[in-house]
Amino acid sequence: MSTHDLYVNGPQDPLWEIPASGAARFSWDYDDGRERLLALYQKGKDKQWDGAKRIDWDIEVDPYDPLGTPDESLTLYGTRHWGKMTEKDKGELRRHYASWQFSQFLHGEQGAMVCAARIVESVPDLDAKFYSATQTMDEARHAEIYSRFLHDKVGMLYPVNDNLQGLLGDTLRDSRWDMPYLGMQVLIEGLALAAFGMIRDTTDKPLPKQILAYVMQDEARHVAFGRMALRDYYKQLGDAELREREEFVIEGCYLMRDRLRGVEVLENFGISKAEAEQFSEENEFLHLFRKLLFSRIVPCVKDIGLWGKRLQQAYVDMGVLELGDSNLDLLMAEDEEIAEQLDRDRFAQEETARVAEVEEMIAEGAGG
Repeated sequence: MSTHDLYVNGPQDPLWEIPASGAARFSWDYDDGRERLLALYQKGKDKQWDGAKRIDWDIEVDPYDPLGTPDESLTLYGTRHWGKMTEKDKGELRRHYASWQFSQFLHGEQGAMVCAARIVESVPDLDAKFYSATQTMDEARHAEIYSRFLHDKVGMLYPVNDNLQGLLGDTLRDSRWDMPYLGMQVLIEGLALAAFGMIRDTTDKPLPKQILAYVMQDEARHVAFGRMALRDYYKQLGDAELREREEFVIEGCYLMRDRLRGVEVLENFGISKAEAEQFSEENEFLHLFRKLLFSRIVPCVKDIGLWGKRLQQAYVDMGVLELGDSNLDLLMAEDEEIAEQLDRDRFAQEETARVAEVEEMIAEGAGG
């Protein structure tokens, strides 16, 4: 079965073409480069992994409850439509929401792969080119994994959300070499990391927990890369150039916030767009979810030196300004540790099972 057959509402054209702009840059300076970036490049090489082997794809997934989603977190919960829904309807709603979320993750990862490749092409520094090459491979692996989960375990895909597509287009059309960093590494990756983390920490389903934990381990490096490169570069820019980038961040943050309502899902259940938008605005869980999604973006934006009055006021309007004081390094370290602990737990269980199997065979041999 092709991917097109699994789309709830298939894209009209299987290809989306964005005219390329900007220069491809070669560096003939093969000196060692920045120590911090080269250390991150080494880590990027050391931490490569195979999604087909590290993830236990034999784990069964209920397509009608892939994430263990509680009723209270569903936008229709408590509305006049909820009481009319059968248990089968509710299972179908959970399936659609999981498909919608992971489809946006999938499309975002493909966007990240293209942006990372664009950075390899356009960034002037060779040490940044080296690291971006490892990130391009990471993003390809993530897209592969999310695609497999949707195809094999959920059996349904949603097309790319309009707002996500708009931000991707704006990021890739810009000829300035730092914009793929800002649009992808800071905004899209930052928001995705927060979404991944909330699902990773709340789901009781082992397969999506594995997927999200291992992807987040990679993404922690990617955000660190963007912070290093942009912090260094933005120290050199004048006020006018910084304000241009702050305007891009403001517009991108509003786009990303509005992307997260899942209106498309409710429309597929016969609910009008206006009513679906109203339900999403009134849902307390979704309000909290949308606020927490900026927990990775706001401190990163502040850290790289974009913190003008207009940007701060936009974050006040969104109710997320206080997140600028979050400890981003601590969050990233926790992402690394959760993935490593998951590996240790899994290997310990496998070792225990092997020992038990050997002991059973010895006991059978002694009895024989």
